[in-house]
Amino acid sequence: MRIAIELVPRDEASLLAELDLIKNHYQAVDTINIPDLLRYDMRSWEGCIHAQSDYEFVIPHIRAIDINLDKPLPMADFLREHHINEVLVITGDPPQDMRWKIYPTTSLDVIRKFKQELPGIKVYAGIDQYRDSMRKEADYIKRKIQAGADGFFTQPFFDLRLMEIYSEILAGQEVYWGVSPVTSEKSLNYWETKNNVVFPAAFQPNLAWNIAFAQQALAFTKQTQTNIYFMPIRTDIHKYLQGIFSNPV
Repeated sequence: MRIAIELVPRDEASLLAELDLIKNHYQAVDTINIPDLLRYDMRSWEGCIHAQSDYEFVIPHIRAIDINLDKPLPMADFLREHHINEVLVITGDPPQDMRWKIYPTTSLDVIRKFKQELPGIKVYAGIDQYRDSMRKEADYIKRKIQAGADGFFTQPFFDLRLMEIYSEILAGQEVYWGVSPVTSEKSLNYWETKNNVVFPAAFQPNLAWNIAFAQQALAFTKQTQTNIYFMPIRTDIHKYLQGIFSNPV
């Protein structure tokens, strides 16, 4: 079982500060995954090298729509040089600045491309349990496995009952269950309107509820021998993780 933290690579100083905090206070964390956000100068794979001195497992996100299938993977040499052996392939959101070149490339295309060009790299695929019907998502999961996916990262969950259903769908697969705190009405509205999340009736947009749920999700992953990643967006990382690990379920 692995416990990961998703850290946004805003700049080198802030990333190093967050890594130092986690290293010194949360030894249970053994994996760092880094999203690829075009509004920042640092690419995900560049952010990963800052974590490598303290973490064996670093996982950059790779945006499929940035990949030209007619050319070699643009980050391949960097990954080889820095011994980055795992990646997470996602579709990626179109950039705000349309001067950034994108392609009609799918996650399935890029999973296959990694398997062809970098067969030694472990490739995770994304799961979005909110984007469509459960049947369509289950079929998409099968197609990603057929393309060569070695495991999966889910979108954040807020309901253990839904996790249990997806645990059956993903039986036998390596899974990182996503958990992210939602601690304001604005954030709640974002998840409901943009990501189609249906929150459980007992949900409360405060830190206490989110910490309690994160502890329950962590216990679930231990029970099922799967993995978990925490995505503390716009939340004090120290307070959030301290709450989760101080009195675990």
